[in-house]
Amino acid sequence: MYKYLDNIKDPKDLKKLKINELVILCEEIREFLIKTISKTGGHLASNLGIVELTVALHYVYYSPEDKIIWDVGHQSYVHKILTGRKNSIKTIRQTDGLSGFIKRSESPHDIFEAGHSSTSISAALGIARARDLEGKKYNVAAVIGDGALTGGMSLEALNDGGRHKNKMLVVLNDNEMSISKNVGGISSHLSKIRTMESYYSAKNKIELLISKIPYIGNGLVRLIRKLKEGLKTVVVNGGMFFEEIGYRYIGPVDGHDVGSIVEVLKKIKDVEHPVLLHVHTVKGKGYIKAEENPDIYHGVGNFDINKGQIVSKSKKTFSSIFGDKLYNLAKNNKKIVAITAAMKDGTGLSKFADNYPDRFFDVGIAEQHGVTLAAGIAINNFIPVFAVYSTFLQRAYDQIIHDIAMQNLHVVIGVDRAGIVGRDGETHQGVFDTSFLTNIPNLTVFTPGDYVELEKILEYSIEDMNSPVAIRYPRGSIETNLKIEYNYFNPLKSEVLRKGSSITVVTHGRMIHEAIKAVNKLEEENIDCELIYMRTIKPIDFIEIEKSVKKTKKMLIVDESLEETSIKDKIISKLITNNPNIKADFLTLPSKFIEHGKVEDILERYELSEKGIYGRIKFLINKK
Repeated sequence: MYKYLDNIKDPKDLKKLKINELVILCEEIREFLIKTISKTGGHLASNLGIVELTVALHYVYYSPEDKIIWDVGHQSYVHKILTGRKNSIKTIRQTDGLSGFIKRSESPHDIFEAGHSSTSISAALGIARARDLEGKKYNVAAVIGDGALTGGMSLEALNDGGRHKNKMLVVLNDNEMSISKNVGGISSHLSKIRTMESYYSAKNKIELLISKIPYIGNGLVRLIRKLKEGLKTVVVNGGMFFEEIGYRYIGPVDGHDVGSIVEVLKKIKDVEHPVLLHVHTVKGKGYIKAEENPDIYHGVGNFDINKGQIVSKSKKTFSSIFGDKLYNLAKNNKKIVAITAAMKDGTGLSKFADNYPDRFFDVGIAEQHGVTLAAGIAINNFIPVFAVYSTFLQRAYDQIIHDIAMQNLHVVIGVDRAGIVGRDGETHQGVFDTSFLTNIPNLTVFTPGDYVELEKILEYSIEDMNSPVAIRYPRGSIETNLKIEYNYFNPLKSEVLRKGSSITVVTHGRMIHEAIKAVNKLEEENIDCELIYMRTIKPIDFIEIEKSVKKTKKMLIVDESLEETSIKDKIISKLITNNPNIKADFLTLPSKFIEHGKVEDILERYELSEKGIYGRIKFLINKK
């Protein structure tokens, strides 16, 4: 039982508490988060770091009348707790449970959904402008991390917001910058003075009086401004940048002193132009293991609170296999360069980065820049390999087309987390890249089904190709059962893995494993299926597929993509043109945004598991 937390059903309940009671509430929230996430898994470090800031925002503002916009959304657990979802947090990221991100259908307090970073300022500015057009008076606040400022979109939005002066608060949650006590103390003192309207009013009046001094007045004003700006640059450090583009800069403020944040928010709440509040926080605050290892506890599985994260036996994953193979290839090939967009560990590139630092580039949350950087490197006859999550590659579509494919440059893109990713849900599912990649001229798209094939295809892409390549592979680990002889390996060719005459089953990537299990089960019932495995979905090798369907007259395509983005249409239209008597069917994901849950649950729900494929084949075999 918690003295204060158990009584918070709505943000309005916060307003009944005094500041010293808010301090205790923050401690209770931290304890509740650690206990809950140790059992469910989830984003721990980022939420522990934003407790006081979230409490203060909801204490001062009146959500949902006032609009609080969260960048990314994985830092929104505390927000969910304070807005009536405390008892459901135990279901977070579970199948049919709470989303791990902001979800408008969950609560009126969830204003804007986001799973990709650097969007909050743009969204908040749009909401503020709509508010002004309607003549309304509510407040708008965007919360964004210092890492998200490496994304160009956030800088574009800052520039636009400062130029047009709409009333809006941008809260910079800085959990990386180290600020010394002396600088922090002076800066905090200046911030308190500068929150007062009287400061700006007095400053303007003094400048007006000085400007009226004959001959030298305007020159003195300019000189004083330059001296003031120079002093601010020394004392406030980064604040000058925000001041220059049109924001009133406040900070840095201690992000774990809830009373100080509340005091500052109350003072700046009614300022009628853009304000940037710089808050310094510690990721993982309150749980020492998370403070010491914020990367590990950013997204964590179940863990023992006293001992820390329970590390199971190290499992190979597609990401680790990709990274290890690239590292080994780079030993002998000095032309290989690796690029990541703030995902060095997630994409398996840590070993490469540690051993070849001169050939490793982390561009931050800037996928567009990463792709064009790779293009520039490729022009000079190096071989850049950009490892990136499928969902984040969406942000660089124009650059793939214009900067890589159009120039036919030898860039290798490792498309990690392709297909269903599971608990991160709609914003992170890698179900769109089959559509947007397979329509680009000059680009080859490989889809290896196991670790051996991923290694072979990566080596082939680097050593045997001289044009753009994308290699799609899923999240996590897999138990292989392909049992393929690799005497001669040509990933551009489709291969018949099981011979049969009842029906042709065509698939690629991870789905080959579910298809094999289904076909083996049917074989026990004397139903012989011909199973064709594609290692590449662009270009598609139709030779074996067409030869098979002429024999079986029936075809089932299994593709872990959305129905309207699937490669099924490319296959069916090609084969039906030449073979009009073929009966074709398909299993894909529905054309909607796919919800979060365990990968196994999602695949089974949409008939892409062994059970679903087995059932559909039986239906087609028996269908007259």
